[in-house]
Amino acid sequence: MGDPQNGGWAVRLEVIIDSMAIKERRNSAIINGSRRKRIALGAGVQVSEVNNLLKQHAQMSKMFKTMGSGGHKMQQRLISQMGGGQRFGR
Repeated sequence: MGDPQNGGWAVRLEVIIDSMAIKERRNSAIINGSRRKRIALGAGVQVSEVNNLLKQHAQMSKMFKTMGSGGHKMQQRLISQMGGGQRFGR
């Protein structure tokens, strides 16, 4: 999905998400084949890219649900490993 070197993948993800209806953003389970095709057309991407985004979302959602009560600590660890959580200007 785009070139990770220049951050193009983030823009593509945002465009795909923006092409979804509010109900689809809140409940990805309702996104069937025809909705995927409409989202892809609206975002100007292939249906496979929409499928990849939904697959990644399902995997992340499942991972955080299985973490249970320790999920917050694991989430913070993942964010720090990915280089996130940096505070600029402080």
